[in-house]
Amino acid sequence: MASGFLALLDDIATITKVAAGSLDDVAAQALKAGKKTAGIVIDDAAVTPRYVVGFAAERELPIIAKIAWGSLKNKTLYLLPGALALSALAPWAITPLLMAGGAFLCFEGYEKVHGMLHPAPAAASGAMAIAHVDEAAKVASAIRTDFILSAEIMALTLAAVTTPTLLSKALVLGVVGVLVTVAVYGVVALIVKADDAGIHLAQAGRHAVVRSLGVGIVRAMPVLLKALGFVGMLAMLWVGGGIFLHGLEEYGLGAVPHAIHAFASAAGAPLGAAAGVVTWLIDATAAGVLGLAIGWVVARVVALVAPAR
Repeated sequence: MASGFLALLDDIATITKVAAGSLDDVAAQALKAGKKTAGIVIDDAAVTPRYVVGFAAERELPIIAKIAWGSLKNKTLYLLPGALALSALAPWAITPLLMAGGAFLCFEGYEKVHGMLHPAPAAASGAMAIAHVDEAAKVASAIRTDFILSAEIMALTLAAVTTPTLLSKALVLGVVGVLVTVAVYGVVALIVKADDAGIHLAQAGRHAVVRSLGVGIVRAMPVLLKALGFVGMLAMLWVGGGIFLHGLEEYGLGAVPHAIHAFASAAGAPLGAAAGVVTWLIDATAAGVLGLAIGWVVARVVALVAPAR
């Protein structure tokens, strides 16, 4: 009886070790996949704050919470099962879908560049006020935009996962989905409420230094939002172009991406400790330029197929 009990404890210990190893693998896979989605995460954080512009301060956090909940449902209820089904039934379709999503990101990035170079006339204030009244429409629009970005995040995660079991893939996708959502919308909430905190410090601070800090925060927020938008634009082009380069390698057309990386490595090699940074910058710049070119092509196709109304 004692020997049977000891055997049971041994089995439990073995199962525990296997489970711990699986969890470690899931964490490692999630970290690896999370690095590949960094560009999209930056873009998501840069895009979302615009959806609360025009609303009263007390509605900002509730709106962000609604968008975050919609984003979480996008990832866990729709995209996660879809990604697992795709992995099991049609793994060959993952690369084409990634490249299609990459083309969309390139198009979005190109549109931002075009808008920056050719800004549209400012809309009338009355029209803007009406547009900002419909909270439900704003939230729905944000969740639709998030669906595209979330689909890219889940697809990139799926492509990066090397674990063979369906359960492990599901866990990695779920972990990445939850962590990305918390990170993105936590940062968005901080960005959106930073100006309120600055105003409070500027008005209620007991010391001149505190009040000056509050004024500085308020003045810095428009600059930060513009900088975030610019970084998000670059991230779209970089990620979209990078997806295309990786897709070329998947289809045996790796001459261009290999040549780019070889040039980047050769340029960075003489720079010692800075070699990695320089290599990455050249790789990212090449991917961004390719992304801009792809975005231009997609924009031309869209203009022919569905002319702007």
